[in-house]
Amino acid sequence: MSLPKKCLVDTNVPKSANLALNPEKVSRELSGCVLACVEAVEHVIKRRGLILDAGDEIFNEYRQQLSMKGQPGVGDRFMKWVHDNRWSFPDANRVEITKNGDSYDQFPTHHGLKNFDNSDRKFVATANAHLNKPPILQATDSKWWGWKDALAEVEITVHFLCPQYVEAKYKKKMGK
Repeated sequence: MSLPKKCLVDTNVPKSANLALNPEKVSRELSGCVLACVEAVEHVIKRRGLILDAGDEIFNEYRQQLSMKGQPGVGDRFMKWVHDNRWSFPDANRVEITKNGDSYDQFPTHHGLKNFDNSDRKFVATANAHLNKPPILQATDSKWWGWKDALAEVEITVHFLCPQYVEAKYKKKMGK
């Protein structure tokens, strides 16, 4: 799988990478996804290609769901790396977004995105506000599968690390 040089990372990517600590507890259908998330997190760290919002909304979400100690999992190591390095990122990797109620001024207007999760809007707003509209890495949140076409129409790319898993989960939820 080819990963982008610069990207945003949804919180479920490092969280899923942390599941590698207990492989016996990971379902067979999710095991390949966990490995893909580990590889993606390591890629982002190695390339130093993480895009964040300048107001730390994404960072704060990471901090609430991952360990700042950098252990025990790969996702926790990612959290520590973000904490230790975010101020040394190039200016272009820290994007200004403006909160507006439950959303952001930079969140795209599209009828297919009107029910987009409020908690995930910061990722889309940040990608949309960035000059190059970097892709968003997504692991296991199947709702994004339903929004991928609308996002593509506003030039936001979602790079699914586990496309078969997410598509099947989405279809099951939607009764398709």
